[in-house]
Amino acid sequence: MAMAALTASSSAITLINKPFLPNRSSFFSSNSHSRLLQFSVSASASVHLRYPSTAIRAVALESDLNETPSIDEIEETQVFACPVCYQPLMRKGPSGINLQAIYRSGFKCGQCNKTYSSKDEYLDLTVTADLDDYNEVKPITTELFRSPLVSFLYERGWRQNFKRSGFPGPDEEFKMAEEYFKEAEGGVLVDVSCGSGLFSRKFAQSGKYSGVIALDYSENMLRQCNEFIKNDNTFDSSTNIALVRADVSRLPFPSGSVDAVHAGAALHCWPSPTNAIAEICRVLRSGGVFVGTTFLRYSPSTPWIIRPFQSRILQNYNYLMQDEIKDVCTSCGLTDYADYVQDSFIMFTARKP
Repeated sequence: MAMAALTASSSAITLINKPFLPNRSSFFSSNSHSRLLQFSVSASASVHLRYPSTAIRAVALESDLNETPSIDEIEETQVFACPVCYQPLMRKGPSGINLQAIYRSGFKCGQCNKTYSSKDEYLDLTVTADLDDYNEVKPITTELFRSPLVSFLYERGWRQNFKRSGFPGPDEEFKMAEEYFKEAEGGVLVDVSCGSGLFSRKFAQSGKYSGVIALDYSENMLRQCNEFIKNDNTFDSSTNIALVRADVSRLPFPSGSVDAVHAGAALHCWPSPTNAIAEICRVLRSGGVFVGTTFLRYSPSTPWIIRPFQSRILQNYNYLMQDEIKDVCTSCGLTDYADYVQDSFIMFTARKP
């Protein structure tokens, strides 16, 4: 999606994108005589025909005739939306879903008049972004992963311990997820509750998606993800990955705009799995795929006599059972549910009808 020029082969319209760093204090300011020109551009690439979520609507602001002629180009994408009203965000800056372009861009909701920026190595699209006085505190299952120590340790021993519960390991989990995502290749994939970006980076490196969005509520997890990317020479400034801070129960994307959603070892940490999966269903396009992994409350081999005690010990987390996960997915509007279970590990998938 990152490009210097976007040309529609079916017409003579060509949009030239000029990279620049917006002045955030005067974001999208224009005088009363400015005229708004809005038009739609459809790329000829087959991926854009197959995946409408990657289409770009461009908006240009024409300066007042009495002033020196100039055009500030603003891109309104179908990718990011205001977390308050879900309207697509206006974007000022270079195009593309990559770290450099996102960092040099400013975003604004035309309806709420609220602005968003990537001042801290990630784009903050939470409702509380830039609030001065209010700091929202989440349940312990969420707050734990906002810790700098946990963020640092996550890929340095923490995640490896999941094998004890039946997790096959990140490489095998990635291969399994890729099989489910075959029909979403070429589209936008969102890795929700991405942690330090273990799978986000793998999806981006595969080159199979027009954009990969690593999304997490933890600021420190996103900073750790950014650090891994900077230290990995297989990534460059044009790699189609963006880091976004957001709440999984209020995803900053328009309805029906995302091709695939991945949630690795995440569901048990969500304060409300039903709210989160309902949001995932909302943002998926028709035919879009959701793939998740989590711990089951207990494995099929767990002796029945200790199951109640194990459930009580783990009561701070939302460890569900196989049938419960299916029930939640179907009740939120997803279809074609399937899963794979190994000990306490489950990988499940469902589709937006």
